[in-house]
Amino acid sequence: MKTSKDLLHLTHIVQVKDLTVQQGSQIILEKVNFEIEKGDFYYLIGKTGSGKTSLLRTLYADLPIAQGQAQVAGFDLHVLKRRDIPFLRRKIGIIFQDFQLLTDRNVFENLKFVLQATGWKDKTKMQQRIEEVLTLVGLQEKVKKMPYQLSGGEQQRIAIARALLNEPLILLADEPTGNLDPEVANDILLLFQKINRSGTAILMATHQHLFLENYPSHTLICQEGKVLRQI
Repeated sequence: MKTSKDLLHLTHIVQVKDLTVQQGSQIILEKVNFEIEKGDFYYLIGKTGSGKTSLLRTLYADLPIAQGQAQVAGFDLHVLKRRDIPFLRRKIGIIFQDFQLLTDRNVFENLKFVLQATGWKDKTKMQQRIEEVLTLVGLQEKVKKMPYQLSGGEQQRIAIARALLNEPLILLADEPTGNLDPEVANDILLLFQKINRSGTAILMATHQHLFLENYPSHTLICQEGKVLRQI
């Protein structure tokens, strides 16, 4: 298991070599090769069904590796045991299109639940960390609100705050602006850029091609069973 000291010297957050992405018996992507370094920002684009979500699921160990190699945040996914997956996920942040907030508890309780589930015990430190991430996403005044009392953009910001709680090395975001109107989506992208500038790598699947035009960055393209890299 990688220690915090080991991760301090980790420059390649993601290393993928000759990776086959597979669901059941169906091969989704083959011969996938790319690297993401500390502080990189990558878009992941491609048509619906081209394999973007499957690739992300493989990177956070929700799909097993069929062939090839993948290392994420210092973990070798090919040999990663199921019991060690939670340790991987403490080093990465995962953000979904549909927010996945717990609807029966308020913002503070949503974030506290994640901290407790990942081993935090000190109430004062938990309170402080929750305040920090809410301030970062600009929603510190919403701490007692229930999810249904928030707009879609605010719910996504809370989901981003949740992903940041354990100071991840990389955020893996699956269409995080897909359910938002263009202006709110743009605000979310600007938030991602702010987070990226602080040193957190980001891999964001998106259909928003205006993002690529207005805020160009490294791009991975899922196309015809392959992943093409575009700088």
